[in-house]
Amino acid sequence: MKFSAAREVLLKPLQSVIGVVERRQTMPILSNVLLVVDNGALSVTATDLEVELVATATVDSEVDGEITVSGRKLLDIVKALPDEAKVSLSVSGDKATVRSGRSKFSLATLPAAEFPSIEDIKSAQTISVTQAVLGKLIEKTHFSMAQQDVRYYLNGMLLETGGKHLRAVATDGHRLALCQADLDAKGLDTQQVIVPRKGVLELQRLMSGEGPLDIELGPNHIRIELDGIRFTSKLIDGRFPEYERVIPAASENLLSADKGRLKSALQRTAILSNEKYRGIRLVIRDSGVVLQAHNPEQEEAEEEVEVSYSGEDIEIGFNVNYLLDAIAAVEGDEVTLSVVDSNSSCLVREPGNDDTKFVVMPMRL
Repeated sequence: MKFSAAREVLLKPLQSVIGVVERRQTMPILSNVLLVVDNGALSVTATDLEVELVATATVDSEVDGEITVSGRKLLDIVKALPDEAKVSLSVSGDKATVRSGRSKFSLATLPAAEFPSIEDIKSAQTISVTQAVLGKLIEKTHFSMAQQDVRYYLNGMLLETGGKHLRAVATDGHRLALCQADLDAKGLDTQQVIVPRKGVLELQRLMSGEGPLDIELGPNHIRIELDGIRFTSKLIDGRFPEYERVIPAASENLLSADKGRLKSALQRTAILSNEKYRGIRLVIRDSGVVLQAHNPEQEEAEEEVEVSYSGEDIEIGFNVNYLLDAIAAVEGDEVTLSVVDSNSSCLVREPGNDDTKFVVMPMRL
């Protein structure tokens, strides 16, 4: 195997896939990337057995072939070379040699046959959307995914299709985020898949433009092609909670506030909240809302925010970080909080927008 290319041509696919290459691997082959050269086309593949990324580039190939080399080391070498340098890579025996100008690097290799790759995902349906649409669904929900929860089905994001909707939902049991998009497609099959946390975050990193992309949903995998990169992820095998039962109906106790003003007030009050539990109390009345926080050092913060409110007087506690995440994800300058009583969850929304909803569970303070 032997090929050459400009530094930038080689750098782009390596940077695109390196996110799934783990530094500490139980299997040495997983710290490598698979390089395949076929008739002037180079494909670079990385996987951690859960997420697989394949990026392609056009190179000058002399001898076709395939091999695996250390992903981090190859990327670091190419990165360190001067701009627009010509780079060549050749394989002889169990060594790969990288040359550029007066520089020469010899890298250990492992056989390509040992590299685990996902070929056919047995796609059940394909959905065509834009990067902007999928990027928005991820951006509005990803922060509510659980991290290393024993309820493994919460450690990811639900993608649900049906009719003309594509919907993303994430919850960690204390809060929930939902965002949906209307598609031009004819009626989509109803299907639910749970994309693991790492796959969601990697996908978010890859979203860079407005261009079209295809989402292939199989029984065990999701595959997305965008900008010359093929993303494949295993799905979490589990049943996602019936999230619609968690979303409270609109309440008559409706608080409407300037998003920036409320967010700033919450951030200031949070400074003196308990560092572990991050609890903050909202005292909601017609005259406005009073934010209160205190901590084990007997320190206290209180701030009054001018809001528009119609309903009963309510005192309710929340994890301030969860509330701030939800408010930050609301578009526009206004935000509404709907609460039934002090023991019920809070529905956070942008006025007049039913496509995005955030639910925050109350806290006992």
